[in-house]
Amino acid sequence: MPSISPKAVADAVAQALSAISGASTGDDLKAVRSAFVADASPIAALNAQLKDIPADEKADAGKLVGSARAEINQAFAAREAEILAGEEHGRLLAESVDVTAVASRRAVGARHPLNLLMEEMSNIFVGMGWEVAEGPELENEWFNFDALNFDEDHPARAMQDTFFVEPAERHLVMRTHTSPVQVRTLLGRELPVYVVAPGRVYRTDELDATHTPVFHQMEGIAIDKGLTMAHLKGTLEHLARAMFGQGAKIRLRPNYFPFTEPSAELDIWHPTFRGGARWIEWGGCGMVNPNVLRAAGIDPDEYQGFAFGMGIERTLMFRNDVADMHDMVEGDIRFSQQFGMVI
Repeated sequence: MPSISPKAVADAVAQALSAISGASTGDDLKAVRSAFVADASPIAALNAQLKDIPADEKADAGKLVGSARAEINQAFAAREAEILAGEEHGRLLAESVDVTAVASRRAVGARHPLNLLMEEMSNIFVGMGWEVAEGPELENEWFNFDALNFDEDHPARAMQDTFFVEPAERHLVMRTHTSPVQVRTLLGRELPVYVVAPGRVYRTDELDATHTPVFHQMEGIAIDKGLTMAHLKGTLEHLARAMFGQGAKIRLRPNYFPFTEPSAELDIWHPTFRGGARWIEWGGCGMVNPNVLRAAGIDPDEYQGFAFGMGIERTLMFRNDVADMHDMVEGDIRFSQQFGMVI
C-alpha cells in the first residue's frame, strides 16, 4: 500500500523552489512550470497517489501535499511577477526618450548654388515674358558651329577646344556653348522668339582655380521686327540690376563673335564687388549675324535680333566671392549648405 512521506514531499518542494528561484527569463519559467508545477511534476505525482493510500492516512497526506503545492504555486507566481516586471522595465528603458538630450540631426543636403543661380536668372527673363529652352548636350557639328557662322578653319573647331565624339564621320561634339539651342529654337518655333537657354557645356580646359572642362552658360536670343542694340542694352541692364541691385551698371565694348554683328563684350560694375567697385567682364553679346538668320530660314531684311551669353560659374564667383572653381565641382556639401536654398 503506497504512503506519502513528509520527506518525499519536502524533497519535491525543495526541487521546485530551487528551480523557480533559478529562473531568470520568461522562457526559463515555462520550463520550470512544465517540470515542477504542471501535471508531470514530482508534486503532481505525489498528489496522484492520494487515492491509493489508506483511508486513515488520507486526510493527513492530503493536507501535507496540498500545503506543498500551494507553497510551490505561490513561489512560482511571485517569481513570474518579478521576471515580468523586470522585462517590462527593460523595454521601457529601451524605448525611453531623454527629452533633455540634444537631438541627433541628419545632415540635410542643399541644391547646388549653380542650379539656383541659373534658376534665378531664368526667372528674371520669364518675368519679362521670355521662354526657357533646352537642347541636347551631345550636339551635331552643324548646330554647334556651321549654323552659327563658324568658318571651317575657325580655331574653336580644333581638338584643342572641342570634344569630338567618335566616329568622326557622325560629326558629333559635346556642345561648346548653348547657342545650338538658339538655332534649334529658330528652326522649331514661330516668330517672334524670345528665349533663354541655360545649360551645361564642354571645352577641353584643365581644371584649375578659374577653369573647368564642364561648366554652365546662360544664353539668350530675341528675334523680332525692329530690334536694335538699344533693346539689347536695356535687356542686359535689367538683368544686371535684378541680380546685383539698382547700383549695377553695364558697358558694351566692341569685339568680334562669328554669330553676332556688331558684337560686344559685356562688362558689369557694382560697388559691392570683392576688392572694391570695378568693371568685370561678364559675357559676350551683339546683334544676330544675318548669316545665322539665313541658316534658320529667316529673312534678315524683315527680322532682326540680338543674342548674349555669360558663364554661370564666373557669375557665381564674382557675385558671391567664390575664389576657387574646385569648390563648385568637388561636391562638398558644406559648399552648397552655405548658400541655403536661395542664393
